[in-house]
Amino acid sequence: MQIKRNGATPSIKGPAATFTGDVRIDMPFEAEAPGRAGGAIVTFEPGARTAWHTHPLGQTLIVINGVGWTQCEGGLKVEIRAGDVIGSPVGHRHSHGATPFTAMSHIAIAETLDGRAVDWMEHVSDEHYLAGEVQK
Repeated sequence: MQIKRNGATPSIKGPAATFTGDVRIDMPFEAEAPGRAGGAIVTFEPGARTAWHTHPLGQTLIVINGVGWTQCEGGLKVEIRAGDVIGSPVGHRHSHGATPFTAMSHIAIAETLDGRAVDWMEHVSDEHYLAGEVQK
């Protein structure tokens, strides 16, 4: 059994190439081979969000604090709240993050395929992020 103590790994700032706004990432676990699952606790300040992206083996998000939005390409923005569990299917283009007025934190769990867990794409524009209605 392995116990990784809270604070044993420093937090990192979400890279500007893949996030908009202030994002903090804590990476508490990554499976040893032959396991493939890894996870991060991601905290988005108000207005912060991911770029569009996909996951080769899907992704599970568990919202642990605050209120955020997620959106699949071509779909409505959906409000997500603490306690919600979101499953993103294999290869499905999506984004997620905080609302403009509230912070949000989630645990993100994804498996790697051929050494990668995510494929990043372009940023979600401010216009797209703020446009349209939100499904609650």
